[in-house]
Amino acid sequence: MLSSYCYLLFKFIFALSYNMIFMNRYTQLLLLAVFTLFLSFNSMSQIGGESTYNFLNLSNSARAAAMGGNFVAIDDNDITLSVTNPSIISPEMDNQIALSFVDYYSDINYGFASYSKTIPKYGSFVASVQYINYGEFIYTNNLGEEEGTFTANENAIMLGWGRALDSSFSIGANVKFISSFMETYSSYGVAVDIAGTYNNRKKQLTASLVFRNIGRQIKNYNPDVYESLPFEIQFGVSKRLQHLPFRYSLLLTNLQTFDLSYIDPNDIANQPDPFTGEVPDNSDNFGKKVLRHVVVGGEFLPTKNFSVRVGYNYRRRQEMKVDTKRSTVGFSWGIGFRVSKFQFNYSRAAYHLVGSPNYITITTNLNSF
Repeated sequence: MLSSYCYLLFKFIFALSYNMIFMNRYTQLLLLAVFTLFLSFNSMSQIGGESTYNFLNLSNSARAAAMGGNFVAIDDNDITLSVTNPSIISPEMDNQIALSFVDYYSDINYGFASYSKTIPKYGSFVASVQYINYGEFIYTNNLGEEEGTFTANENAIMLGWGRALDSSFSIGANVKFISSFMETYSSYGVAVDIAGTYNNRKKQLTASLVFRNIGRQIKNYNPDVYESLPFEIQFGVSKRLQHLPFRYSLLLTNLQTFDLSYIDPNDIANQPDPFTGEVPDNSDNFGKKVLRHVVVGGEFLPTKNFSVRVGYNYRRRQEMKVDTKRSTVGFSWGIGFRVSKFQFNYSRAAYHLVGSPNYITITTNLNSF
């Protein structure tokens, strides 16, 4: 199966490159600008804790979160999925609006709002606002005495564009204007996403390749310290079975960096032997390193108005599990249902034993009113 996915990936890239020759003038100019940003920005591959604006990679869509990740390669005119995959933006999304809210940990919450509009001859667009609120914190002096409070939050204003090259291939891009406020510190940045999608409607197979968060800080928190953005390359495949109401999804994350494993030096299992001084080798083998890139999900679709979703994120489980207690860390689930003109999606994703965030997303099409 892995070899067939690799073949599909190379075929997808080749076909996309070939079709770029036949784009109209507006599309060529847009892609030229995007690739200029890609070449000029210093977008190093950064993994956890080594980059800023990490809220950009949080799961916003309840549907995507239920299937284990922050992105899925499904092209069925769902505006909430276009925030992370602009190549699926289509004219069928015209006048759709979406609101999403995530009750995260402690007093932290985040979400987004999106609206889609199609302009003839220019393509289809999705405007979004993404935010995260870290809550209120207490100022204390070096004696522990309270001296007031402060807040922290981050925001991103996004404009996505998508266009079909032919019946099977489409491309898209997001432009993001980012702001971050941490107590008296502030930072501003700009980033772009580049995406392409192959859609075989006869076989109900979709594959997407996304380059996320290509950009840089415009204003640093500290003038002398530059922080990279959380750049990531993702590849996703989904397929709906022909004789069963079920769609499976496979997501490959962080393709820019192979080894995502982490060894905690404070873990007792990683401490040197007190007699020999020998340090145990608990590093992941090749297979486990590959699995840290893999997110699997499924969507059961008994009717067009109701669906049940599940997902499993191997890397999340390995990094967040507690070895002494079994749990559902790494697993996620959710449901979707339609009531009148509104689509409701709800999901929960287990990150840790302390609890699971709740994801709520509501979408509707204003044309239906």
